[in-house]
Order: sequence, then C-alpha cells, then structure tokens
Amino acid sequence: MMLWIRAYDGESDVRSYFELDGEEWALRQVDLQGPQRQPVTAASLAEVIEIRDCGDLAVMAAYERQYGVLAEGALRGWQESDGAAEMTRQEFESTWAAARETLDADRIEETS
Repeated sequence: MMLWIRAYDGESDVRSYFELDGEEWALRQVDLQGPQRQPVTAASLAEVIEIRDCGDLAVMAAYERQYGVLAEGALRGWQESDGAAEMTRQEFESTWAAARETLDADRIEETS
C-alpha cells in the first residue's frame, strides 16, 4: 500500500513531501525550502538504486547535486510529528512534477 505524506520543519523552513511504501520507506521525496518554496530535493529510490547498481560514484554525485539525497530508513512515527499529514497521490504528483521541472531547468541553466 502506498502512502503520500507531507511534513513541515519550522526550524529549517522546509516542507517535505514523501511517497512511502507499505513499510513507510521513502520511494520519492520532495523538499521545498523557504517562503518561496524553492525545490532543493526531488529524489527517487528507483533512480538511486539504478545508479548504485551501475557502480559509478561520479554519476551518483551528479544525481545528488541535481536532485538531493533521499531520506534513509523508515519514516515510522510521522503521524506524531507536528505539521505532518497525509496527502493525495495527485497532490504529491503535482508537487513532484513542479520540483523536477525546476531542478531540471536549474541544471540546464548551470550548463549553459
């Protein structure tokens, strides 16, 4: 069973969005920082595993620079966190798509 959640860390002003598997491990993660909600993370476990299996550390480092680092470990207990709540798949997907578009555009601008 898939689950989509959001959480807010007021200390670092980061809004995090997670797609979780049945054991509450992150499959995908989006982090938006600051009042402008600037995407800083849009990482996918499937992509990370694919890169890891190829064994190319340079490619992994480039991925993490572009998309950030996915949370490790189960996110059990998220229900007790202030500001954490379930969200719909559609809400997650639109947040994911917008964050990826921004991070991809930022990468293109850096290489231009």
